[in-house]
Amino acid sequence: MYLAKVTGRIVCSVKNASLEGRKLLLVRRIHGGGVIVAVDAAGAGAGETVYVCRGREASFAFKPAEVPTEAAVVAIVDQVEMLTFR
Repeated sequence: MYLAKVTGRIVCSVKNASLEGRKLLLVRRIHGGGVIVAVDAAGAGAGETVYVCRGREASFAFKPAEVPTEAAVVAIVDQVEMLTFR
């Protein structure tokens, strides 16, 4: 799991039936990495900082429905605090 910024949205005219009515977002990892497509489980929008879950666990955000996804937006981040330790 990692923090990412929502950079856009995907619109598909043909997709798996279990993805009907679900928003597909383009997200970019905050600390490096490319852009990926994630299914939105949190209601995120463009420019927001989000928490992304990857792998098999990404589909757990949509239980009991079975959604074929490799990545899911599971939270919208309100604030990030950086702590320093000595």
